[in-house]
Amino acid sequence: MLSIIKSAATFGVNAYLIQIETNIENTIPNFFLVGLPDNAVKESRERVATAIKNSGFVYPNKRIIINLAPADIKKEGSAYDLPIALGLLATSGQINSENLEKFIVVGELALDGTVRLVHGILPIAIESKNLNYKNIIIPKENGNEAAMVNGLNVYGVESLKEAVSVINGDEKLQPLKVNPEELFIDEQISPFDFSDVKGQENVKRALEVSAAGGHNLIMIGPPGSGKTMLAKRIPTILPPLTFEESLESTKIHSVAGILPPNKALVAVRPFRSPHHTISDSALVGGGTIPRPGEISLSHHGVLFLDELPEFDRSVLEVMRQPLEDGKVLISRSKMSIEFPANFMLVCAMNPCPCGNFGNKIKECTCTPIQINKYMGKISGPLLDRIDIHIEVPAVNISELSEKRNGESSINIRKRVIQARTIQSIRYKNKKGIYCNADIQTNELKEFCQIDKSGEELLKMAISKLGLSARAYDRILKVARTIADLNSSENIKTEHLSEAIQYRSLDRNLWLF
Repeated sequence: MLSIIKSAATFGVNAYLIQIETNIENTIPNFFLVGLPDNAVKESRERVATAIKNSGFVYPNKRIIINLAPADIKKEGSAYDLPIALGLLATSGQINSENLEKFIVVGELALDGTVRLVHGILPIAIESKNLNYKNIIIPKENGNEAAMVNGLNVYGVESLKEAVSVINGDEKLQPLKVNPEELFIDEQISPFDFSDVKGQENVKRALEVSAAGGHNLIMIGPPGSGKTMLAKRIPTILPPLTFEESLESTKIHSVAGILPPNKALVAVRPFRSPHHTISDSALVGGGTIPRPGEISLSHHGVLFLDELPEFDRSVLEVMRQPLEDGKVLISRSKMSIEFPANFMLVCAMNPCPCGNFGNKIKECTCTPIQINKYMGKISGPLLDRIDIHIEVPAVNISELSEKRNGESSINIRKRVIQARTIQSIRYKNKKGIYCNADIQTNELKEFCQIDKSGEELLKMAISKLGLSARAYDRILKVARTIADLNSSENIKTEHLSEAIQYRSLDRNLWLF
């Protein structure tokens, strides 16, 4: 007897259908699992057999052949346990096999028949709806995640017995219902706020400009000056995630297996801060079966690299292309997988190895050669993709002892949203441009026009301050953002003056 049940698997951040064919013959007992299964899938034989017996059903002691189609794609993980068990029960006549074709089934089985959560449920639910399937059976802990997809009946089950009841049409088990909008609003909470930061008003202004234009940023300052504290609060001034952006980020976190149980959405902008010992594959993604890396987990959010010169140079260089394209393409001999990676890069570093160069309180012990070597760890092409360089001086005791709180993230975010709204209107007919940071060199004349006094100021800045040629385009983009924050249609001299101050690494000058 033959039965067919549908399951699904993820490929990158998308999903595809898996058809599980089960055939039982009345001959010498044996078990064959075919269709390029990995070791975890092969081990499902013992889990499934024990779970069936412990759930009160009869495991067929016959010749069993299970095929996972398409047979030319490698299957991995334990998410096929539940559909394999249901296929065996249907083929042996213990459940209603006619209803199997109405469901897509995913889940791992424990030995007692409990259904455990699996990764990548959201993309599977989205693909199920795209293929016009109305019903999906998944682990209960993944229920809220899948229920975010409208028009899909999501049955979150805790055990094999419950899954059988759903297949048999037990009306006591109802599909999960959630209100995506309410859940989305409830989870948009952050413990961080810019009002916690004492002093550093110039740095806060630079971060506001960075958020308003989507500009990558690097902070240079001594240890303890608040660089990490400031970076963690950047997501609180970025525009809130839209529901579509939230779904995209949730898909990535779900596939990576880092979405907490029973959590439905990534509702706040991601903030990822990998350690400087991270490998290039962990940063951009990879593995035998490629998984998203830190830059993809930062999609629609912030990637913070603290102690930037301490990162391996080869690790930093692999970010260059994703910073330009907003995506990562990982190629293997038999496959290529694309992961989204549209993130804001925020870096922090000391001005020298000891961290005290320019510090008025502590004396620097580094030689000029040591400082140049330290700064030389960051390549020019990488710095070329960072629009804003800002010095973060040590905070003095009078600022720390102030009782008055700084400006809140809510107020700063309002100005950022207003500037982003101006940009969305300006670039509505331009494909691939969503904020000022996306402007290409050939489009600067159209969107970043300056008058004669502005041209003279830029020429003087490049000649007198020793700014590099690559700083020219960056200054214009940042000045465009500063003008947007001031609701100015034209870039004025004062906007350019402020933008010029954000190119300290081009000048090789730190003003603490």
